[in-house]
Amino acid sequence: MAAEQLTPSEYIGHHLTFNTHSVGNGGFWVLNMDTLVTSLLLGVIVFGFLGWIVHGATSGVPNKRQAFVELLVDFVDGQVKSIFHGDRHAFLAPLALTVFVWVFFMNAMDFLPVDIMAWFYHHILGQEHWRSVPTADINATFALALSVWLLMIFFNIKVKGLGGWIHELFCAPFGSNPLIWPANFAFNMIEYISKPLSHSLRLFGNMYAGEIIFLLLGMWAATGITGTIAGALLGWGWGIFHILIVILQAFIFMMLTVVYIAMAHESH
Repeated sequence: MAAEQLTPSEYIGHHLTFNTHSVGNGGFWVLNMDTLVTSLLLGVIVFGFLGWIVHGATSGVPNKRQAFVELLVDFVDGQVKSIFHGDRHAFLAPLALTVFVWVFFMNAMDFLPVDIMAWFYHHILGQEHWRSVPTADINATFALALSVWLLMIFFNIKVKGLGGWIHELFCAPFGSNPLIWPANFAFNMIEYISKPLSHSLRLFGNMYAGEIIFLLLGMWAATGITGTIAGALLGWGWGIFHILIVILQAFIFMMLTVVYIAMAHESH
C-alpha cells in the first residue's frame, strides 16, 4: 500500500499490523502467522543451504561457498572457546552457530523495501497485513530468549544436580547462613528474571526502531520528487548503517546465549 494513499499514522499502522490467527474461540491465544511462517521459512532455507554446503565439503581446496561457511564456523567456534572451557562441540558451539545465523537472517529481512513487500504480500499472496521482520516482534525475541533461559536452567540442574542448584539458589552469593537465605533467593530470582527480559528486549528494541526509521523515510516519497530523492538517499545511508546493527544484534544475542549457558556450568 503506497504511502501517498494513507495519512502518516495510517501508513505506519498498516505496516506494523500483524497477520494474526486466533486459536480456538479467539481471545488470549493469538498467533502472529507472519512471524511464524517467515521464521520457519528462513530456518529451512538458511540451514538447508548450510547443510548442503557441509555435505558437499571436501578435504581439498575449498570453493568459495565452503570457504565462507568454514570462516563462519571458525569465527563462532572461536568466540565460544574464549568463554566456555568445556566440551563446546558437544552442544554449545552448534547452538551458538544456529542462534547467530538464524537471528542474523531474521534481522536482515529489514532490508527488504517495505512498500514493495507490502505490494507483493497483498497482490501475490493475498495478505493485507504481513510483517517481514520476525525479530521486530516481541513474541519472537522473547520465545528465543525463553528457550535459552530454559536451557540455562537445564544445564544448571544437569551439572550441579537438582539439590546443588537449589542449594546455590539459597546459599549464593552471600553465604549459607539460614538468616540470609531469603536475601540470596531474592537476589537470584532477580537475576533469573532479568536475563530473558534483557535478552529479548535488547534485540526487539533495536530491530523495531530500525523498522520504524525505514517507514519514516519511506513516507518522504509522498512529498514529491524532492522527498523521494531525499528519502532514497537517507534510506541508503540508514541501510548501510543498519548492516552493522543487524550483524551486531545477532552477535550480541549469540554471545549472551553462550555466556548464560557457560555460567550454568560454573559454581559460586
